[in-house]
Amino acid sequence: MIDFLIIGGGIAGISAAARLSDLGQVTVLEAEDALAYHASGRSAAMFEESYGKPATIALNAASRDYHASALVLSPRGLLMIGNGENADAFAGDCKNMKLDEIDVATALNFIPILNKDKFDRAAYHSDAWDIDTDKLIQTFARDARKKGAQINTKSKVTQITRIQTGWEVVSEGASYFAKNLVNASGAWVDVVAKMAGIAPLGFTPFRRSMARLPAPGGHDLKSWPMLFGPGETWYAKPDAGALIVSPADEDPVEPHDAFTDDMTLAEGLMRYEDTVTEPVVRLLASWAGLRTFAPDRNLVLGPDANDENFIWCAGQGGYGMQSAPGSSQLLADIIGGRQPSIDAATVAALSPARFA
Repeated sequence: MIDFLIIGGGIAGISAAARLSDLGQVTVLEAEDALAYHASGRSAAMFEESYGKPATIALNAASRDYHASALVLSPRGLLMIGNGENADAFAGDCKNMKLDEIDVATALNFIPILNKDKFDRAAYHSDAWDIDTDKLIQTFARDARKKGAQINTKSKVTQITRIQTGWEVVSEGASYFAKNLVNASGAWVDVVAKMAGIAPLGFTPFRRSMARLPAPGGHDLKSWPMLFGPGETWYAKPDAGALIVSPADEDPVEPHDAFTDDMTLAEGLMRYEDTVTEPVVRLLASWAGLRTFAPDRNLVLGPDANDENFIWCAGQGGYGMQSAPGSSQLLADIIGGRQPSIDAATVAALSPARFA
């Protein structure tokens, strides 16, 4: 009998596996051929502690030390530019994300292709970091395996049955018996809940599109910060010698292997192109991922209100990579009956009981 059967091998499931392995035997079932295939593998890969709702920010803060010790962070910085048309959004983002206003000349020093005729204000801070997402996933997976966890890919779950001792889960013709079922299935969390006879909580997957461009004007982008428009209307981020640009779209969709909407991507590239002096001449690649949110946009961590052996680890949205160390530790603390380091109000804001 497995103590914790985790459905989902993205950052949510793998980080949970590493933490829950301290409490009992863990098995992870991932439907795809590799871990982190869907949202986790298509992340913008940033650690920005002040990004998200208050409960998410608390998880981000609780994750910082782990990220630093795992050596998955590298300096990036964050630059926002704006003008009179988006002044309110600019001021709000400065306050919420703790950005310091800088002059236009300093912004141009950071990113020389900015069109100085298109912005008259800028803000920046250095406390934003690239995350080595593959290394983070593998660090958690290695830790989980070291503690005896089994991690199975190509293991799509086809049936879940509540039994007297817990759960019977069928995957690729094999049956697994577990005391506790951990739902870390990303965009499919409500689907998995329904399979288990648990009431869904109303999660919505939202598509987020990205394009990878050659380095604009042949510039060396290594020291450029991430660049974004006020109100998160678009962003651009250096990545391995190229530039990732996103329209920061949020189109509600059904759970699926996401792909870009060409019109949405084109509109986002136009917003980016309007702020720089270098035109977009070609794409190296484009893709999309699904950012899945609960109705209140907070993560959902802990046992279901009506069945304590069904455990939610869901609703990571766009914050999964940066918040994973803190959220997985909180989940293990809750399940293990330990006092969390995170305050009680935040724990309540993340609990599935808020939907009861």
